[in-house]
Amino acid sequence: MKYNISGVILAGGENRRFGGRSKTEIMIGGKPIIERITDTIGDLFDELIIVSNDPVKFRKYSNFRIISDIFIKKGPLGGLHASIKASTKNAVFIFAGDMPFLDKALICKQIERYYEKNCDALVPILNSYPEPLHSIYNQAILDRLEKFLSESPDFALHDFLSTIDTQYLKMAPTEKVLRSFTNINSPSDLTDII
Repeated sequence: MKYNISGVILAGGENRRFGGRSKTEIMIGGKPIIERITDTIGDLFDELIIVSNDPVKFRKYSNFRIISDIFIKKGPLGGLHASIKASTKNAVFIFAGDMPFLDKALICKQIERYYEKNCDALVPILNSYPEPLHSIYNQAILDRLEKFLSESPDFALHDFLSTIDTQYLKMAPTEKVLRSFTNINSPSDLTDII
């Protein structure tokens, strides 16, 4: 089933801990993380978007629209803004570009809950921590997001979430869920999963 939601991969970030190398290129199980993500979400969404300030790196993903931030150096909020601005759908499902074990069934469950809640954003919570980079955001937040990006002294995504109708989805910390929310923050994370 296809949804009226764009699937978006945030592939930006300075990645200082990886020597400037994009985390999307890290190989896990013989595949770069970005291919693991595209394989998982590719048939869930009619519209697929990669947000990167180095779009040439991703040109081989021809079924994705490759876009760049409009608000530069604003972190994930800048990527969220660019994706909402570019999307032709009612919402965007944002995925961090460093999550190699996304789970299709959990994504579908989250989408179903989003439609039930009728909210501005649906953000999973795992072990008391929100996961805003595995979340769904409604197009209706665009004006408020632009105002926040223009006026806020910092660009913390969790601060923005407090300004909109954000609903939280508590996730049971099962082995499957914990694995699906794994993200690669530093080289040491690789030794834990490989």
